[in-house]
This record gives sequence, structure tokens and C-alpha cells, in this order.
Amino acid sequence: MTAQAIATSRLSSLLAVCKLRVVSLIVFTAVVGMALASPGLVPFSAWFWGTLGIGMAASGAAAINHLLDARTDGIMLRTRNRPLPQGHLNERQVLAFAMLLAATSMLVLTVFVNPLTAVLTFFSLIGYAVIYTVFLKRATPQNIVIGGAAGAAPPLLGWVAVTGEMHAFALVLFLIIFVWTPPHFWALAIYRRHDYAAADVPMLPVTHGPRYTRWQILFYSIILALVCLLPWLTGMSGMVYLVGSLILNIGFVGYAVALLRSDDEQLPMQMFNYSIIYLMMLFAFLLLDHYLPPSLTLVL
Repeated sequence: MTAQAIATSRLSSLLAVCKLRVVSLIVFTAVVGMALASPGLVPFSAWFWGTLGIGMAASGAAAINHLLDARTDGIMLRTRNRPLPQGHLNERQVLAFAMLLAATSMLVLTVFVNPLTAVLTFFSLIGYAVIYTVFLKRATPQNIVIGGAAGAAPPLLGWVAVTGEMHAFALVLFLIIFVWTPPHFWALAIYRRHDYAAADVPMLPVTHGPRYTRWQILFYSIILALVCLLPWLTGMSGMVYLVGSLILNIGFVGYAVALLRSDDEQLPMQMFNYSIIYLMMLFAFLLLDHYLPPSLTLVL
């Protein structure tokens, strides 16, 4: 391989450990948090530096996750083609890259946004990359419930990036993602339960079985539908969001009920894919509702 080809391959591998598809969803929910905290357009400085810092921190956490899970990733079918198990990168390269991203994100958020955003982002990074990956993931089948707090932080971080303080509305956004995370991930875990069992990771379908996990998915899906009413009940959002949320949650609960009634092995993965679209659309409805003129909102 030429030097240019090697450099391109290494860059591609570094981007892969950032989990850019996951990071894009994280950044989107953070931007929605920024928008909801702003009466008008999000101030450019908060938007630019906030999304950059939060995105880099999320990418750094993902890279640390790749590093710490390299052995497990090599066992699981879903992850065995990642850069570390395949030898495209070594541990020193990934660690240096992750530390560079994490340190730069803290610098950006502290200097160009505000210290509170930097502190909360740091705790979120540690929560996912260390507390969840190192301890919770292998300690309890409730790993994704407890560890979900780190993944639920982005809209709260976005809100704080604009205002410099936490607000009850920001905590509502946090709560939505926190409750969404278990049914989202458990659907994937049912589909990949044999992978997790082989890697000795005590995901709920491994320790308690798929049937019990399906009941838990339904339980959390119902709670999620109720929690999603809070933006409307608290006056944070209006009818556009409410109608969109109700439609999305009918689909979400519908999938949960279907999981209980069918042993179709493809259905959990279908719900997992729907759950990603669900979260994107839910936050898109929040954004749309926030910026639609009041007169048009009343007509709708």
C-alpha cells in the first residue's frame, strides 16, 4: 500500500471508532436542547462550539469504549469487524486519539461555551466510557438502565450550553432519552443474545431470558409514552409535538406488544431500527413545534 492509502485507511479506522452514526444522533438531540432553550435562533457561538465540543466528547467516549471492549468485540459477530479486533489500529493509537478528542472537547467547552457544560459533559463521558463500559456492563443485567443516564445527557448539555444553567425542561428531555434507552437496547440484545452470552456479558435476555425481556420492553415503552406527554403538559411544547408524539408512541408500544405475541427472530431488530427513527422524529417534532409560528400551530 502507498503512504496515501495507509493514511486514508487509518483515518477511516479512526472515524469508525468514533461511532459517527451514534454521535450524529447525540449531537442532534443536543442541538434540539439548544433550540428549546433559545426564544429565537440559537446563538451561533453556542451552537458551533457547543456541538463541536459535545460531538468530540461523544466521539472520544466511543473510542474509549472500543478500546476497553476490544476483547469482547472480537468474540461477538456484530462487532468482530471493528478496527481493533481486525488489527487496523492498535491500542496505543486508539487511546491517544480518544484522549486528544476528550481533552480538546473539554478545552472547547470550557473556553468557548461555559464551565458547567464542560463539567456535565465530562461526567457524561466518564459515565459511559468508564462506569458503564468497565463496571456496569459486566456487573448487572440492569446495566443499560443505570448506564443510560450518560447517554441521556446530550439535550441537557445543549440546554446548558445556551443558558449556562439547568432547567426543569432540560431534565424532561433527559428523562425521555433515559426511559427510551432500555427498550431500545434490549430489543437489540434479544436479537444478539447469543453473542452476548458467548462474550459473557450479562444482558437481560441472557440472564432472564427473552420472554422476561419482552415484558420489560413493554413496561418501559408504556412509561416512555407517558413521559413523552410531559413536554406538552408542562407547556414546553404544543399540539404539533403532542400529535407527533402520540403517533410515534402508538408505533413504539405496538412493536412492544408485537414482541410479546410473536417469536419472530427479526422483530426485535425491526423494533431496534424503529426506535432510532422514533427518537429522531420525536426530537424533530419538538424542534418543529418550537419554531412554527403560533398562528400556524393553532391552525394545525
